[in-house]
Amino acid sequence: MRSVQQDVDERTSLTGNNKFELFLFKLGVSENSAQRELFGINVFKVREIMEMPQITAVAGSHPHMLGVVNIRGQIVPVIDLPSAVGCTAQLGLKILMVTEFARSTQAFAVEEVDEIVRLEWNQVLSAEMTMGGGLITSIARLDGDVDNTRLAQVLDVEQILRNVLPSSEPDVDRNSIGPNVQIPPGSVILAADDSALARSLIEQGLEALGVPFIMTKTGKEAWERLQQIADQAGAEGKSVKEKVALVLTDLEMPEMDGFTLTRNIKADARFASIPVVIHSSLTGTTNEGHIKGVGADAYVAKFQANELAATIRKVLGGA
Repeated sequence: MRSVQQDVDERTSLTGNNKFELFLFKLGVSENSAQRELFGINVFKVREIMEMPQITAVAGSHPHMLGVVNIRGQIVPVIDLPSAVGCTAQLGLKILMVTEFARSTQAFAVEEVDEIVRLEWNQVLSAEMTMGGGLITSIARLDGDVDNTRLAQVLDVEQILRNVLPSSEPDVDRNSIGPNVQIPPGSVILAADDSALARSLIEQGLEALGVPFIMTKTGKEAWERLQQIADQAGAEGKSVKEKVALVLTDLEMPEMDGFTLTRNIKADARFASIPVVIHSSLTGTTNEGHIKGVGADAYVAKFQANELAATIRKVLGGA
């Protein structure tokens, strides 16, 4: 019998090949379609799946908040995921999907679980131009680049969580984030994240630190931008390090993930001296340990503005 550790090790090893596993589920039908569409999130965010337990309603809570459940002594908020994304669960909310990301635990009620599929990130395309209302980061082509492939919408669960359980604290407190970060004149921080919410928060944080930056939406876009900067630097007789002070990257991104981007940077002599900070909601010792294995200079969990600022200062030698 396979052990839990064997499963974790195998899934972790996928990141070495720009691959991941997507957990698929159904939420019912939407207003625009009678078809029960597939949705998905990264397996690494799923802690456990269980039959729907007894839920305790919370007075005055958000309309998409079903209440809370007690899971082995832990009180966990439960979000009605179909209603949060504009679907109606025809078969009822039968399954509870307990997730861990961004140092928090929460549960999503879903209609039905489907399967776990193993994909390459190049099978996943950005949903930036779709009408997903900011709740979808990408579209996964489950059968590859073929006609009539099955499609799954990859949810931005961080955005959904923020919509239902908004923080009462400001995302960036300029009074506590500390002094400006000094980087060489003419250089920038190159950042990559596929979530519109995350990009907005990163931009606020970097602006509060007083550093110029270039924001990209995928690891592939960041890698291509880095190549362009290298060509510009060469034409000016400069090193790339004089143009890019630091790379800040998410892990889960369509086309090329942050693991692959980091390995590409560290394997290329032109870029190897540029520090890479991984900024991700994939928290936990397994993920953080693997992050170190791909050569990243630091890791910081989303989205803690003060921690991000402190990490950037440390990596750049300012703390």
